[in-house]
Amino acid sequence: MDASTSTIVTLLAIFAITWYAWIRVKSKKGSSSLPPGPRGLPLIGNLASLDPDLHTYFAGLARTYGPILKLQLGSKLAIIVSSPDLAREVLKDHDITFANRDVPAVARIAFYGGLDIVWSQYGPEWRMIRKVCVLKMLSNSTLDSVYGLRRREVQNTVAYMYSKVGSPINVGEQTFLTILNVVTSMLWGGTVQGEERGSLGAEFRRAVADMTELLGAPNISDFFPALARFDLQGLGRKMSGLATRFDQIFDRMIEKQLNFDALGDREGASSSECKDFLQFLLKVKDEGDVKTPLSMTHIKALLMDMVLGGEKVDLTEKFGIVLKLKNPLVATPTPRLSNPALYQ
Repeated sequence: MDASTSTIVTLLAIFAITWYAWIRVKSKKGSSSLPPGPRGLPLIGNLASLDPDLHTYFAGLARTYGPILKLQLGSKLAIIVSSPDLAREVLKDHDITFANRDVPAVARIAFYGGLDIVWSQYGPEWRMIRKVCVLKMLSNSTLDSVYGLRRREVQNTVAYMYSKVGSPINVGEQTFLTILNVVTSMLWGGTVQGEERGSLGAEFRRAVADMTELLGAPNISDFFPALARFDLQGLGRKMSGLATRFDQIFDRMIEKQLNFDALGDREGASSSECKDFLQFLLKVKDEGDVKTPLSMTHIKALLMDMVLGGEKVDLTEKFGIVLKLKNPLVATPTPRLSNPALYQ
């Protein structure tokens, strides 16, 4: 071992010992107020003992340490609540106290610094976004106004499957395409028409799949925030590239909608029939509260929520289809189309 290697090993050992001693002192100071939990390894804590089946792993820990326990995930302390009574205390009785979330590094990049409804910190801004989503954008009247857009996409899928009678169909792929097309139609279905709509859908499919994979990947930057600036796994760099692609798409759609509004022309679709979410959000922005205004960045963050939320619906739909086919108690014959022309 040469001198340089020996120096590096010595420095690493000193660093590890110092960090471990700091963690031990810190844990002793707060040990009296923390719930019990399994002992972890130096530096990484309980990361090495995590099981992929987290619900089974947490149930086993609850049997040993009780309904509330702690886990040390790198430099982050996690508190696990596993009983219905305690969950009610946290999620209902004291929901405001526990409302804020620790934003993952890649989510902060994807959702414009956490300005969406999922990651925003509790306060006037979050209440404004919630009001826009729950009371306005996702109200019954708004959803009814985009019914025609949803119906059109379902009809297209039914017509495609009808044309493939006797041939194998990838149900998962078709479900994904249908849900994504429904979501994008609701977002800006009245804004984008013709061939541009098809090409935009294909671009979205690739970007959504890549972004979902990055959001679900374990990231060292989340467990050791001090190392986040180095982006050791390169996930932040990849997410920045994807976020730029989405941002360009959103800017394109917003600019097109603003041009439509300036011209006062919807090119073949009445405003009552094709009132999409983008139109609605831009209207809310212009009529918004002066104290807590809805910015263009908020609009793009909410659009991102809708796009990625639709991908989660796709997983639920596929699970339901597979469950129905495998369980004879709920399986029903495939319905025949009495008038296939209605779906063409």
